[in-house]
Amino acid sequence: MRRPPHVLHVFSTFVPAGPEVRTVRLVNELGGAYRHSILAMDGRDDARAGLAPTVDARVLAPLPRAGSLATVRALRALVEREDPDLVCSYNWGAFDAVLATRTLGRARWHLHHEDGFNADEAEHFVPRRVWARRLALPGVARVVVPSHNLARVAREDWRLRPERVALVPNGIDLAPFDAAPDGAALRAELGVPADALVVGFVGHLRPVKNPLRLVRALARAKRPLHLLVLGDGEERGRVEAAARELGLAERVHLVGFQRDTAPWYRAMDLFALSSDSEQMPVALVEALASALPVAATDVGDVARMVPAEGRRFVVPRDEARLAAALDELADDAALRARLGAAGRRVVEERYTFARMADAYRELYARARRP
Repeated sequence: MRRPPHVLHVFSTFVPAGPEVRTVRLVNELGGAYRHSILAMDGRDDARAGLAPTVDARVLAPLPRAGSLATVRALRALVEREDPDLVCSYNWGAFDAVLATRTLGRARWHLHHEDGFNADEAEHFVPRRVWARRLALPGVARVVVPSHNLARVAREDWRLRPERVALVPNGIDLAPFDAAPDGAALRAELGVPADALVVGFVGHLRPVKNPLRLVRALARAKRPLHLLVLGDGEERGRVEAAARELGLAERVHLVGFQRDTAPWYRAMDLFALSSDSEQMPVALVEALASALPVAATDVGDVARMVPAEGRRFVVPRDEARLAAALDELADDAALRARLGAAGRRVVEERYTFARMADAYRELYARARRP
């Protein structure tokens, strides 16, 4: 009997962030339909903990650190050795995999994913990366993006034909958010007063997420709001220092990375996103699924994602404007409830995991080697 098709996934890092968590959930969902090999270029593979023990998935040893040309050669050797039926690469950090399959004549069995940009491209694109994408990406089966904004970038800046771009919005399973317990116990453990309002932040603490902007907005807010931060990363120390300097140490609660986020959203009264760059953040979908109103910076598809009435709370990347949005939401419980209910309907209609998984099944079936 023929073995299931083999998918090689190439990441710059395999830590529990948006693309990595999405891939883990898809691997689990696809079950025995595919075999999977996962390469983290930097050797960090924390996200593997989310892989179900029943799936045929393995994490490969990292390649030796080298320059781009040597990395392409090493990836070519890896692809020849593993002989996958489909290669999936994720973002610029894994772009050498595109060069490897193109030079091997295997790019037609390659899906390249672009989920967004780091701080170095939050304002302006790096020209050499634009040119590299223009030259290499036309040869792959599809470039997969989660947002309308990125689909536009792919067509206009990278000059890809529309049929080469696959727009697949991120989706989540609603069941854990429906079953999550009330957040009162978690709030009590953190020492949050029963009558306090809690703003939530969920994400990897790196500069492009700009959690410092949210801490400063909290300091400007008129009400003594509490901030609950789920996530870890290089910015954690700066967030803690800013909270102390601004006199917010008792109101900023950093609980680190949480694999099961659903109960924590129940401990929040509203959700905030303070990024310099996003496309279609999964944390925002989770917050909407949890019926939370949202105050956010106007990046990527965020304004498209929130309910129409809530778009005025999607503001420029300015801490004063973000503080004003938090204040207005904090002052109006009826508005929060109305926006929360509307946001939940948005997720039910557009952003379910089943819908996303069906789109990926079709992409894999079309792009893999016959």
